[in-house]
Amino acid sequence: MSLRYALLAVLTAGPLTGYDATKRFSGSVGHVWYAQDSQIYPELRRMEKGGLISGEQVRWGPKSTKTQYRITETGIAAFRAWMNTPIDHAPVRDTHHMQAAYFEWAEPEQARAILGRHIEYHNEQVTLFTSVRDGILNKTDPAIIRRLDKYPEHEHARIVAYKAYTYEGMITRSQAEIDWAIKGLHLIDQITTPPIKDLISATDTANSR
Repeated sequence: MSLRYALLAVLTAGPLTGYDATKRFSGSVGHVWYAQDSQIYPELRRMEKGGLISGEQVRWGPKSTKTQYRITETGIAAFRAWMNTPIDHAPVRDTHHMQAAYFEWAEPEQARAILGRHIEYHNEQVTLFTSVRDGILNKTDPAIIRRLDKYPEHEHARIVAYKAYTYEGMITRSQAEIDWAIKGLHLIDQITTPPIKDLISATDTANSR
């Protein structure tokens, strides 16, 4: 997936300035597709040049203006085509599972700390995603309010259902990572042997008796 399709997805809820788009990424789309602010502005200009969106100057404050972008018919067609195209899975680059595979090189306490941070992070994600999911279902989340305002009421149920379904998957995925890390902590306790210096000390003590 390229950044442009994420931006087109955001723009299907209504026109946005570049500044608005960066805020949408940090508050909604960014949960599934991360992009830096420095990537968003150039991509919007490329999309405008390609006819996917159109820009117009709107007032911003008492004396300045900003470019506000809206999706064009060409952009809608491109987004719909992308939505109806199966997407290949990208090659895996999983740093955390890679590191865990070689925990025999880590000190046991450091391995425990690494897994502890993993659990803490994904607990935070579960809390965040659950809050957003509940806001979607209750129609109180700012992003879902903006989107529902754009579409007729008979479309609302399926819009809400698909958005909530996506967050349910993200909650499940983070919970699976928590469960995996907890199993890792138990595994460390089961298979960790005393350091060699402790074994030598114990042997010396036994020999001196």
